[in-house]
Amino acid sequence: MIFLGVDGGGTKTALCLVTGEGELIARGQAGASYLAGPPGVGPEHVRGVLAEAVPALCRTAGITADKIDFGFFGIPAYGELSADRPLLDAVPRAILGHDRYRVDNDVVCGWAGSLAMADGINVVAGTGSIAYGRRADVGARIGGWGELFGDEGSGYWMAIRGLQVFSQMSDGRLEWGPFGDLVRNRLELLADFDLLDIVQHRWHYDRTKIAALSRLVTEAADAGDRAATKIIEEAAENLVQHVTAVRDRVGFGAGTQVPVSYSGGVFRAPAVLAAFSTRLAAGPEAYELRRPRFEPVIGAALFAAGLAGSPLDRRALDRLGP
Repeated sequence: MIFLGVDGGGTKTALCLVTGEGELIARGQAGASYLAGPPGVGPEHVRGVLAEAVPALCRTAGITADKIDFGFFGIPAYGELSADRPLLDAVPRAILGHDRYRVDNDVVCGWAGSLAMADGINVVAGTGSIAYGRRADVGARIGGWGELFGDEGSGYWMAIRGLQVFSQMSDGRLEWGPFGDLVRNRLELLADFDLLDIVQHRWHYDRTKIAALSRLVTEAADAGDRAATKIIEEAAENLVQHVTAVRDRVGFGAGTQVPVSYSGGVFRAPAVLAAFSTRLAAGPEAYELRRPRFEPVIGAALFAAGLAGSPLDRRALDRLGP
């Protein structure tokens, strides 16, 4: 059997084909498939990206789309725009030529990959933040509300708080620390107010560029900056709240040790992962923190296999990767 996995994203779309025996027979990459992008980005844009990427992937594997037994398409922002949902649900049919597929939010890919389809919870902290978990056939998503009034604990969220700290340090409302020096040096500020010009006029409030400043927050915390350390602690607390909410939503019982994994660039900072691990362990419920086993695009293929009623067994998973 052959399973198609598609993990959409705001900058790129990853695709793969995996056999039921755990062989990765093809990989592919295409442009962004993010619904909540600039004006004009919507189901038709997603259709255009996938209409090129899926056939190209099949050519790489030397098969035709009718040989795909089941496909899973994880699309960012799926489920957030009700009017777009039926349109997106129909997109793969025209590309595959059959109905053996499912479309859902890309957060499912992260869970399926990081925990290799095991019951548990995956929390994502990249530019934004979101969490997803499953217990048997019950799944739940928490977070992903966007940078305006959500995405707590994300890179963007940390960066905005870092910018607030810098403004307060510059004004003298907060004690100057290593974070202030890092911002001045890395952004090559001739004057502190030049930061406004950079964010507003050079970056045009680009969320990805702003979120990248979260790295300065973690670097400053490593250098002993108390304000930066506080941001990391608050980010970790927010991410743990995501986990707790998913746990309650899917109905893990009291006393049950729940596997938890993580995805996203924010967790690459040792300080963030350590703070998250510490706060997760300090809570009243039992968790087992696991390193992610597979990347999200592989998770998409694993989820497709599960939906087809043919989940990969332990031997196949071991063949696919450690």
